[in-house]
Amino acid sequence: MKTDLSSQIKLDMIPRRYYNPDSEIELVALRREEKIYTKICETAAEGADYLAAQMAKYINRYTEQQGKCVMALGAGVSTHRAYAALIKLYKEGKVNLENVVVFNLCAFFPVQPDGPSTLAKLNEVFLSATNIKPENIHTFDAASTKENVFESTQAYEQAIENEGGLDVVFCELGTNGSLAFNEPGSPANSYCRMVLLGSEARHQVASDYKCDTAPTTALTLGIANILSAKRILVAAWGENRAAIVKKAVENAPTTAVPASALQGHPHVKLVIDLPAADALTRISMPWKVTSCDWNDKLIRRAIVWLCQQTGKPILKLTDKDYNDWGLGELVALYGSAYNVNIKIFNDLQHTITGWPGGKPDADDTYRPERANPYPKRVIVFSPHPDDDVISMGGTLQRLVDQGHDVYVAYETSGNIAVGDEDMMRYFLMMDKIAPMFGFATPGYDKLTKEVREFVATKKAGEMDTADIREIKTMIRQAEATIACNYIGVKPSHIRFLRLPFYETGTIKKGELTEKDVNIVKALLEEVKPHQIFVAGDLADPHGTHRVCTDAVLAAVDELKDEAWMKDCNIWMYRGAWAEWEIDHIEMAVPISPEQLRSKRNSILKHQSQMENAPFLGDDDRLFWQRAEERNRATAALYESLGLASYEAMEAFVQYHPIR
Repeated sequence: MKTDLSSQIKLDMIPRRYYNPDSEIELVALRREEKIYTKICETAAEGADYLAAQMAKYINRYTEQQGKCVMALGAGVSTHRAYAALIKLYKEGKVNLENVVVFNLCAFFPVQPDGPSTLAKLNEVFLSATNIKPENIHTFDAASTKENVFESTQAYEQAIENEGGLDVVFCELGTNGSLAFNEPGSPANSYCRMVLLGSEARHQVASDYKCDTAPTTALTLGIANILSAKRILVAAWGENRAAIVKKAVENAPTTAVPASALQGHPHVKLVIDLPAADALTRISMPWKVTSCDWNDKLIRRAIVWLCQQTGKPILKLTDKDYNDWGLGELVALYGSAYNVNIKIFNDLQHTITGWPGGKPDADDTYRPERANPYPKRVIVFSPHPDDDVISMGGTLQRLVDQGHDVYVAYETSGNIAVGDEDMMRYFLMMDKIAPMFGFATPGYDKLTKEVREFVATKKAGEMDTADIREIKTMIRQAEATIACNYIGVKPSHIRFLRLPFYETGTIKKGELTEKDVNIVKALLEEVKPHQIFVAGDLADPHGTHRVCTDAVLAAVDELKDEAWMKDCNIWMYRGAWAEWEIDHIEMAVPISPEQLRSKRNSILKHQSQMENAPFLGDDDRLFWQRAEERNRATAALYESLGLASYEAMEAFVQYHPIR
């Protein structure tokens, strides 16, 4: 069973010469926008091997020169692969770690005996498998208090100085541009200190350390301490690092992106994989730094960029525009600006359809979805009980209105996203009507008493009781059912799968297993759909979407040779956080003002997810506001390119099972 297929989705096939050219001269040209030495590897595994080789080289060099190598090491998830590769080199006798002196880069504060620990993590993934001497492993004083933390951090800096200073720092690049626990706002001259962790950092800690309540403060070496090292190695993997990698590497240094301070260091190497490199100029806009291997997607991206630079729609671009902005190569390839313009205009025009299930008996040569069979059996997989309407509510309404047999499958209960206040609102109502309808029984009285007592004494991060989790599940299911009824989905076609990986009662979730996949597989075998819609939030901020996507893709993989599966199109949508880039969009469904209001109403049926939803993050817009702004922005982009003007649009990318 393949449970990680979402990680294998590649929307772009990047020519190797963009990230690993044969010529050093060409590499210099490619890096012309980059102010930090950035090594792009095809995969994270390849990058980890490179980092391990670099660390082994530095360790051997400094040990030979000065008898020891002093390192400050981070324990972030991105570092773990490199540690595993370094352990392999150590076991092969290619590096001796006996004379390595380790300083823990950062630690949670105050130290909790049963809480998360960066040193424990570092020991687990690296130190315990080596011959590094215990007396050479240093960390922050566990006895530090807020009253003496200044003296404690100064003593830690002095311990580093006593060892002759740092030879090597190795850490990960955080999603917000942090280094260690130096969060946005940390100046380049910051030293070892206590810091307050932001909500994004705490959420990442909760995810990485599998804990429900993350610490709010930490101790960390400052940016200045990191910059004092002779060599700095930084790792970043995955699509959700792409935007911050570009800011750190190509934009001007700023305290808003602490890692951008690395631009001033002469010996730093940032090692990333292709997904993390996606926003760098040489990957996203290679025409600015080299001649290109042009394909349809890259041409589309270049033309959209050119339209944005000139403020012109596609069909008004001239030969001069192409030449002035460094895209004369396209004119040479196609003979004239007109030929390029009309090609891309038609390509984009053909992505637009008001018939997401296909228009019956119509010529579908240039339509994204085939006309027949009609009506189609459609399954919309929704990770949480509101992602369907948030992400593709307008398309879902069209599929129903156009007569297709639509199923909506909610993959998780979403119960941890129901606040206690929202739940108690239902109990207040029940207390009033229980006597009227005769269910004010001893059993009901006992349940309400237990619930009230638990909520009144509930501690932060404490797991809800099984009864409360079930009640919160009922609330989410009722809201989803009302939203589906509003849209017109048949009650018999609403499925609550409650995948087991989610049902832990805590933020920490289990691993995807065969049991989860079999539940999805059973639904697919029952319905035998002609269309599947699945979440494509590969950089989902809290992970559940990606696991749910992997469950569907794993089930599809096991069924891909079935006759009915060969006649099934799979479309990926994105949620409230981001939209597909226009060069990837293969189906764009217009939404009228009336349909957008209807979509908003369907989102508002999920009352427990309005103001009190716990996963809104640092973005204070509500889900319906995010969805509307995202959909309007997509429509505005199409309009700016000279295509039809719509109120809003929902976008999709087709997934093809990996064979």
